[in-house]
Amino acid sequence: METRKIVARYLNGKLVKGSTFDFNPEADMFHVQERSTTGHPTVVHMAALKAVFYVKDYDGNPAHKDQHHFTQVILPHGQRVEVTFLDGESMTGVVPAFDRRQRGFFLFPADTESNNLRVFVVNNAVRYLRYL
Repeated sequence: METRKIVARYLNGKLVKGSTFDFNPEADMFHVQERSTTGHPTVVHMAALKAVFYVKDYDGNPAHKDQHHFTQVILPHGQRVEVTFLDGESMTGVVPAFDRRQRGFFLFPADTESNNLRVFVVNNAVRYLRYL
């Protein structure tokens, strides 16, 4: 089964970096094999999360400033949105499907040069979602 590099960010700011093979947006939890350990995977509970970031690499580029405008690069079909989290962070991207009744939604960042390939945003961590 394919594993994916992710960074799970909790509502309290804690980060878990590693790979997962069983993430399911409808499940209450999933497992992350942390990159710094070879032991048992960490159980991550969705209710405690802000978002799950699917990343190109774990360290990213600290000098990169995320762009909040859309480029000419083709993004998935969907609504262009700006998401503001409870902690004040905001992201701009495309959301293929949004349903407030669901646990969350996938966002494809407008900034294709960012380290994030896609983000699963947990609805309970969103202060505001604005359509662009």
